[in-house]
Amino acid sequence: MASAPQPNLPLFYNDLMPINSQDHSTWKLKQLDSAPWLGNQHAVPLTVEEFPEAQRNYPIVFSSGDNPLPLALMGLNEGVNTFFGEDGRTNEDVYVPAYIRRYPFILAKLQQGSDEMSLCFDPTAGAVGDFEEGDAIFDSNNQPTDATKGVLEFCQRFEEAGMRTKNFIDEITKEGLLMEGEIAITQNDQPDKPFVYRGFQMINQEKLREVRGDKLRAWNQNGLISMIYAHLFSLNLMRSVFGRQVAQGKMPAQEIKATI
Repeated sequence: MASAPQPNLPLFYNDLMPINSQDHSTWKLKQLDSAPWLGNQHAVPLTVEEFPEAQRNYPIVFSSGDNPLPLALMGLNEGVNTFFGEDGRTNEDVYVPAYIRRYPFILAKLQQGSDEMSLCFDPTAGAVGDFEEGDAIFDSNNQPTDATKGVLEFCQRFEEAGMRTKNFIDEITKEGLLMEGEIAITQNDQPDKPFVYRGFQMINQEKLREVRGDKLRAWNQNGLISMIYAHLFSLNLMRSVFGRQVAQGKMPAQEIKATI
């Protein structure tokens, strides 16, 4: 069974294997009881259309660098997730980003220079295998089952959402709206020892006010402006997540200048 080419695997993925009827005719899909790969992740990628739901629970920021990516912050420090436990479970009614729900599946290109994408999975996740129980991947005629078609459709929708997210990023970067972010948070008992967080980008509200009226009208019509404000409103939750870290005993021992 050949693995897909994987010079740079995305977050969560340790390996990639394409699904095919020859190697996986008897294999099944099963629900995972836990997700330990999630418990120590403090930031998870988002698609732009998830902003309205995600902003109710998480601060939404953009990664630093030339190719910014929207992120839902589940913690403010590396390795800290205040919403999901070490086993990846949660008892809270919180939004679960599509990136998490997609794992261990993904659409990937098996050949360089080709636009064709194949449904792949991470074999280390333990969700796909030659199990006695679970949903069959292929039927008796070696055709994808409804379960497999459902997975494929979800992955296709995620890719389409990813393209819309790229268009969103292209628009705001073209207007120069992103700037390096910084937030300093102090605890009541140590007002002189702030926790300073950097290493993320956010919308520059001064630049936003300078955007031309015709551009703003277009953004209002296509929904882009509402996504910008979902991001801005969500930033108020930075202190809330900080408070969660304090309550859960997941804070560094002293003041810190951290990169998100």
